[in-house]
Amino acid sequence: MYVIDKNVSNEIIIKNSRFITFLFKVETKNEIEDKLESIKKNHPKATHYCYAYITNKFKKSSDDGEPGGTAGIPILNVLEKEKLTNILAIVVRYFGGIKLGAGGLVRAYSKSITEALSKTNYISLVNGYLIELTFDYKNQKNIDYILKDSIIKEQNFKEKIFYKVLIKKELLESLSPYNPNIINESLIEKYD
Repeated sequence: MYVIDKNVSNEIIIKNSRFITFLFKVETKNEIEDKLESIKKNHPKATHYCYAYITNKFKKSSDDGEPGGTAGIPILNVLEKEKLTNILAIVVRYFGGIKLGAGGLVRAYSKSITEALSKTNYISLVNGYLIELTFDYKNQKNIDYILKDSIIKEQNFKEKIFYKVLIKKELLESLSPYNPNIINESLIEKYD
């Protein structure tokens, strides 16, 4: 599985129709809804707002008035073929007066997504955990060394130090002397 490294946009013109593609890194349905609303607000005269998204828990596509299966499904198919997750792809279409037909629409939406994806890089995901650690100050240097490539989501420094952190699975054993509390399994971005 992969995620994109940044949000991107791209525009192509096919037979006078403008296809503007937006790719967003997303994790929640609220983020998806906010991005869709924002695009619709910024492009009020567009003919269609076709989209597809994949997260760890959900996937969905929409043709938004295009003939059934000619927009949302082709977008989703490209995302799945690329093994992407946590992504929202929206293609805004401004109709140019020339009908493309079902096959032409499938090709147009697929090409639009493929070209936008070529403007970003993919980051591998590996299995990991979201954990909580509470430890004494004397252990901070050692724990920080173990976690040097991990993503610390939350820190608190009081009588003891508290971390909420995303770790790769192979680090769990190194942290076992500190009694990590596993909150859940998660997919972690792997930077090489």
